[in-house]
This record gives sequence, C-alpha cells and structure tokens, in this order.
Amino acid sequence: MLFGLIAVMLLAAASAFLSLSEISLAASSRVKLRPLAEKGSLQAARVLSFQDQPGLFFTTVQIGLNFVAILAGIVGDASFAPLILERLPEAIPGPVRAQIASALPFFGVTIFFVVFADQIPKRIAMAIPEGTSVRTIDGMRRLIFFCGPIARMLNAVSSAIYSLMGFPEKRKDDITSDDLYAMVEAGTVAGVLRKQEKDLIGNVFELDVRTVPSAMTARESIVYFDLHEDEISIKDKIAQEAHSTYLVCDKDIDHIIGYVDSKELLERVIKGQRLALDDGLEIRPPLILPDTLTLAEAMDHFKGRGETLAVVLNEYALVVGIITLQDIMLMLMGRLVGEEEQITKRDDTSWLLEGATPIEDVKHVLRLDAFPDEENYETIGGFMTYMLRRIPHRMDFVTYGGHKFEVMDLESYRIGQILVTRLSVGAPNGAEGADATPPQSGAAPAGNADEGEK
Repeated sequence: MLFGLIAVMLLAAASAFLSLSEISLAASSRVKLRPLAEKGSLQAARVLSFQDQPGLFFTTVQIGLNFVAILAGIVGDASFAPLILERLPEAIPGPVRAQIASALPFFGVTIFFVVFADQIPKRIAMAIPEGTSVRTIDGMRRLIFFCGPIARMLNAVSSAIYSLMGFPEKRKDDITSDDLYAMVEAGTVAGVLRKQEKDLIGNVFELDVRTVPSAMTARESIVYFDLHEDEISIKDKIAQEAHSTYLVCDKDIDHIIGYVDSKELLERVIKGQRLALDDGLEIRPPLILPDTLTLAEAMDHFKGRGETLAVVLNEYALVVGIITLQDIMLMLMGRLVGEEEQITKRDDTSWLLEGATPIEDVKHVLRLDAFPDEENYETIGGFMTYMLRRIPHRMDFVTYGGHKFEVMDLESYRIGQILVTRLSVGAPNGAEGADATPPQSGAAPAGNADEGEK
C-alpha cells in the first residue's frame, strides 16, 4: 500500500508538471517574454520558439498526460483493490465485492488527480504564466526529445487534419487599439496607472481619430493683420488679443501671405521702429494643411517642416482655421484645448456648452459612446444643425442618448451656447424636437422654432 501511495503521488507530480507546462505556454504573453529574451534569457527565447510552433509541444504533453493517467489507474487498482477487497463484508456477493474493490481506488485516484494534478497546477499556471513557462521549458524540452519519434508522428497526423480544417498554424499576436485600451483600463483598476495617466494614453490614441478641425482655432476667432494695415490698428489688435503669432493677409483672410512672430513686433516697439508689415518685417510662409487630416498626420507635417503654426484650408481653398503644435500638445496633456471654458457643469444633470465644442469632448463629458453619423460634423453645433436639418433657432432642441440639447444663444446664425440636460429614465426621445434619427429628405423640419421665435 505504501508503494502504491508513493507511486500515485509521483505520477500526480508528473501530471501536474505537464499541466503547468501546457497552460503556461498557452497563457504566456509574448509582449512580456520578448524583453526577457532580449536581455539574454535562453528559457524565454525557447518559450517564444515553442509558441511559434506549438504542435510538437502539445502532442508531447498529451502523450505524457494519457500515459500517466493510465499508469496511475493500473497502480491504484493493483495497490489498493486487494486491500479493500479483504476488508469488505463477506455477505456481499463475490462479483460485486470485486467491482466495489476496483471502483473505490479508481474514484479515489481520479479525485486526487483532478484536484492536485489538474486544477491546482492550471490555476497556478494561469496566475503566473510567464514565470511558470520559463521554469518548466527545459524539462519539457528533455521530455520532447525522449518522446520524439512517436510525438512527431502524431503531430504530423494532427497537423494534416488541422490544415484540412482551414485553421491557421500560428496564433495572431496583433495588438489593436482596443487591446491597449483594455490593458490601460485594467492597469487603472489595479492601481498601476493613475487616472491622469490613463487620460493621457487615451488622448494619444485619439490623435489617429480626431481631425484637425477638432483642435484648431476657428476662422471667426482668428486675429490677423492686413499687409497694409496702419500701425495704430496693429497695436490695438495686439492689445485686445495677445497671441504669439499673427497671420498676415492681403485684404481678406482667404489671401494669406504668411505670419509674423509677436517677439519681432515687440522688438520693433522696444527699438522705436515702425510696425509697418511692408517695411522689412520678416513674414514667414505658413504651413498649409487640409481640414481632412488627423492630428497625428498634422504632427508629421509639423515635424517635417519644422513649423509650429499651420493654416487649415477646406476643399475650396478657403481658410477654416489655424492650428499650432501647442494645440496638439495641450490636447495630449489634458482634454482638448479650452474644454474647461467650452463646457461648464451647472449641476449633476446639466451642462452649458459652447457651440464650437468638439464632439469628442462632449462624448467624454456625457459618457456617450457615439453620436449619430458623427463623421458628418465636428462640433456640438454641427450636431444640432445636422439633426434639425436646417439653421437652428433659439430654443430648438434635440434629444439623444438620454439627454436634451437645447439652443440657448445664436450669433449671426452660428450657435453660441447649448444647454444639455440629462433626462429622467423613461422620458420620451425626441418629444417636440428632433429625435436621434436624422429626418430624410423632404421631411418636415424638426424642432419648435416657432415657439423659440415667440
């Protein structure tokens, strides 16, 4: 009986080793193993190699597990069945006593193997897969060498069947932005990353999604100088709107000549020189960007030209805004430029938004996943115009995502402010305003414009 106990425990240890090796290899992250391999860890490099071609590894594991399980059943029956048979009551018929004597060791050994040779090792391997795989890989290499011929034969058969089924031979380790988001979220929940760091990483991902208009200074907010503007007017503009750079145009903003640095203007004032723009003042040619670029592409253009300011044009070569490298950097370090000024939280259920607030910032504040057809507009004002299918009037509103968006102020047909109110659960969607589905062509205009005008 002692021999049987020792043999079963040794076989259970062998089965536990095989289970550890199998699960740890499958669960190990290549992202974590590569740095170890680059630092000279031979075991990590071997794990990566087996992950590339895991067929022989798993075949050997299965051979070992089945061999150990069969041998444990034989040892258990031979060691414990006679002892149990001797202790069973004589009143039980002989054939029944024999079956009981064989069944009890079978169930006992099976339960022991399930707990100590399967469940516990696999849970350990799932908890620390990289460390476990690195520690067990050398032992598995020796076992693969020992089982080489039969393992290669079975692996060839299984690989042929696997190929006929059309499955890929290697697992794909492509990491998408969604995977990175999930890792960042998990790191934040675990306390590894702070919320500010999570927001910073999220903003980096948004560079490939957000377009230039979402971060630029809009056309109507641009302060520019006319090439022939008098000195008094230039000084007045500088006093009212202090900026580091100013555009220089010929008559109107759509005829841009370049831009001047405010430091040069200050230097002229200090030296008592005239501020005439056509009197030897250096006017630099601007970087021109289309409004369809993403912020990541805009950064590449800034880097390539060595500029810090760009003029944004639409498809008709009209100026729609300007963007600076600082605008993009401020977006990375916090929410988009001026969000604190563009979004004012009134209470827990209402916000006051500037009409030029980028739609991405609105989604962030209101915790909305998306707006309908948001590829058609950049700002919350554009959302209102798109949903209403006309130029909005004061007091027009749209309901979407459990929120009511109401126009509070207009400035020359441009939406100045929008009041957002969170609706109570079960409130009707689109009552007296535009609903979440844009009206089709020819549909009656949505909203309550008449009431607003009154």
